[in-house]
Amino acid sequence: MPFENPSRDEIKTLLASAGPIAVVGLSDNPERVSHMVSAAMKSRGYEIIPVNPNADVILGGQSYASLSDIPGNVDIVNVFRRSDQVVPIAEEAVRKGAKVLWLQQGVYNEEAAEIAQRGGLTVIMDRCIKVEDAILNPRGN
Repeated sequence: MPFENPSRDEIKTLLASAGPIAVVGLSDNPERVSHMVSAAMKSRGYEIIPVNPNADVILGGQSYASLSDIPGNVDIVNVFRRSDQVVPIAEEAVRKGAKVLWLQQGVYNEEAAEIAQRGGLTVIMDRCIKVEDAILNPRGN
C-alpha cells in the first residue's frame, strides 16, 4: 500500500498540540531554508530544538549533536536532510519516543516511514511544516 500523508485536519491537530520540535539539519546560516523555516515556526510560538553537531547555539537555543542528546521529550522530529539519510533518523526518533516524524518538502523515504510507523509515530513526508502551519493556522495567531 503506497504511503499517504495524514489528512489536513489531522495535521492541524498535530500542530495545534505540538510540544518541542527537534529540527534535524537546522543550519546556523540564516540564508538556509532550514533556518528560515525554523525561525518562522519559533516566531509563531513553537519550541524549536536545533539538532546540528557542528553548531553550539542556533536561533537562541542549545544545539545538540543528535536526537538522543536532547534532554526531555520531543513531539515532532522535523528533518532537513537528504532522503537517503533519513533511515537512521527515523530509528532514532522511535528510540526517542517522538510522536511525529516530519520529512520536509523534497524529502521522501518509504523505509524511514515504515520504521517510524512501526514505532508508533505519525509520518508526514514531502511537506513543509511552515507552509502547513500557515495554511492551517492551528494556533490561531
